Amino acid sequence: MNPASNIKLYGKAKSSLLGYVMAMENQKPYIAMVFIQLVYAGMALFSKAAIAKGMNPFVFVVYRQALAALALAPFAFFFDSGKAAPLSYALLCKIFFVSLIGITLSMNLYYVALNYTSATFAAATTNAIPAITFVMAVLLRMESISVRNVHGVAKVMGAVVSLSGALVFAFVKGPPLKFMMNWYPSSHDHQITKITYHKNDWIKGSFMMISANTAWSLWLILQGLLVKQYPAKLRLTTLQCFFSSIQSAFVAIAMERNPSSWKLGWDIHLLSVAYCGIVVTGITYWLQVWAIEKKGPVFTALFTPLALIITAIISAFLWKEALYWGSVGGAILLVGGLYSVLWGKNKEDRGNETNEQRQESKEEIILECITHH
Repeated sequence: MNPASNIKLYGKAKSSLLGYVMAMENQKPYIAMVFIQLVYAGMALFSKAAIAKGMNPFVFVVYRQALAALALAPFAFFFDSGKAAPLSYALLCKIFFVSLIGITLSMNLYYVALNYTSATFAAATTNAIPAITFVMAVLLRMESISVRNVHGVAKVMGAVVSLSGALVFAFVKGPPLKFMMNWYPSSHDHQITKITYHKNDWIKGSFMMISANTAWSLWLILQGLLVKQYPAKLRLTTLQCFFSSIQSAFVAIAMERNPSSWKLGWDIHLLSVAYCGIVVTGITYWLQVWAIEKKGPVFTALFTPLALIITAIISAFLWKEALYWGSVGGAILLVGGLYSVLWGKNKEDRGNETNEQRQESKEEIILECITHH
């Protein structure tokens, strides 16, 4: 074979390989976000399985937060050593208070609500968190509303639609989806664990789940203020998990006096606690931070509804949970409202960046004129 043709073939093969490597590199954030949503879906499913099998939800939170603190501590020690600011007594009190309001209250409400509702509902209401956060930020005057702009209207309408979707999902049933009911032959019904929900328990659990998401939204707002004072994010998260485990232990002791409730065996209880504490808080934290750095917060938030779809499908198989047309309508409103809020926020941020760039350009022109004169 001609040496020149060999060189051409080698060049083509090299460029093809480089193109493949570049394509795979570009796909990494997408793969990471799909994996993260799978992990979040697993969190709702494993938690529901453990609580349905009799694990006390308050005890679950204690073990989860303790394992999360242990999992994050080595990474916080090595990777945040240069960023850590001195911890004053006042700052420690703030971290303790934020942990109590955001994590401890939110987690305990979430897991108690999970006992009364479904894993699918837990995954669905997570999509309302951006809308709740936006409403709370407006009430606290940390976010502005401008109905003169399209993005301002999109944020307001998205928040209203998303919150309405959460209420529709919780309280409007309608007829069940027939094709979901035909997934299981009657001869195999005995092999499937079917979970039924009492109407009053479902209503109580729905309000508790929405309250848990509201507490988490407040934590997101307070977290933003706290990071400015203590920029070592990993150490901050570890400290909050540690404080939350202590706070939750007091709650669990007050609510559950039976010592046998604290026992962990080699069963679904231990697996769920380890999964939520180590995999969700440890591995997923790193992946999400990496994805945000690569593609931005809006990109990562766009994948949130995927966890709902995965959870709904697996829940239907595991527990024969029926999906209703009302739930589907609520889910569509939730996701539509989420994307509307995200779109409006993204447009607003881009507009602010453009205005800042214009202002900087004007200042540079003025400086140039001054120096030339």
